[in-house]
Amino acid sequence: MKFVSLFNRTPDNKKFSYRPRFYDQKAEERKEREDRIRRDLDREKGIETEANESYRSRIEGTFHAARRRSNKGKTELNAVLLRSGLLLFLTMFAIAFLTWGKDALYSLFVFVPLYFYLKFKK
Repeated sequence: MKFVSLFNRTPDNKKFSYRPRFYDQKAEERKEREDRIRRDLDREKGIETEANESYRSRIEGTFHAARRRSNKGKTELNAVLLRSGLLLFLTMFAIAFLTWGKDALYSLFVFVPLYFYLKFKK
């Protein structure tokens, strides 16, 4: 049996999704031929699209990577703040219990259900 820990995050279940890949040689050749023809037509018009497309894809990839990094940092920060708040609450409750005795315990039994009711009444 594992004890609950405040400072270690338990891993989530991994989701498995399998998408089979199919290779269609004719479709691949058709796509390459269409791309080559488009590049030739653009080159005749004087438009350089190949450099612009690669530059655009690099920019998009950078933005996606930055978004993933920022989301990960926010979730870790929220978990740390939650744990710190819980530890602070328990410390304050222990001090109140030592100072006022059972009155602090009874107020805890009143305010905790009231807090959860107000939080989840949506």
